[in-house]
Amino acid sequence: MEIDALVFDILGTLVDEPAGIRAAIRQAVPDADADELVKLWLDHVEIEQRRIVEGERPYAPSDVLDREAGQLTTKTDVAPKLPPWPDTAEGLARLAEQCPLIGLSNASRTSLLRINAHAGLRWHQALSAEEAQTYKPDPAVYELAVKVSGAPPERLLMVAAHAWDLRGAQSVGFRTAYVARPVGDPPSAADRFDFQADGLADLAVQLAKRQM
Repeated sequence: MEIDALVFDILGTLVDEPAGIRAAIRQAVPDADADELVKLWLDHVEIEQRRIVEGERPYAPSDVLDREAGQLTTKTDVAPKLPPWPDTAEGLARLAEQCPLIGLSNASRTSLLRINAHAGLRWHQALSAEEAQTYKPDPAVYELAVKVSGAPPERLLMVAAHAWDLRGAQSVGFRTAYVARPVGDPPSAADRFDFQADGLADLAVQLAKRQM
């Protein structure tokens, strides 16, 4: 298998989005049921992104949707700081020795800048779905990585903790790698991904063996 670049989902895959939102909610409304409000926040964003993909709502960047969710849950404008998973920095460094790394996120350009800075994410290229004015799993978002890499889809490996994201990448022709995270969307029995890894270090080992 020849891979020209690794394309990474970020929210949930490289940073713990629920933990960051939970911390922001607890700071804003200490007496609230933070877990319930985290679910309400994430559900709102997911529903609105789906409506945008399906053409039921004009495009709005993720920071707008997050502000809506913040007003819904805390009645304030909160900007969560999303912590990286423990293996993120070292894992990206190891994988960068094998291939260029491209971040491909539903986060807006503004949010992506803040996420990368807070979590210490280092990319060769970071792409926001805002450039396509839609959200994954719309094929137009994955095509951003095809365009910037200059590689055919079958030579790009999409890495994500969300099976729905990997299915979207497969629809464009990408190779796929599922990385298990506590907050991800696990594969179904019908899913067939090129790699399934326990973490980024495991993925680096598997990828090195496959490319030998």
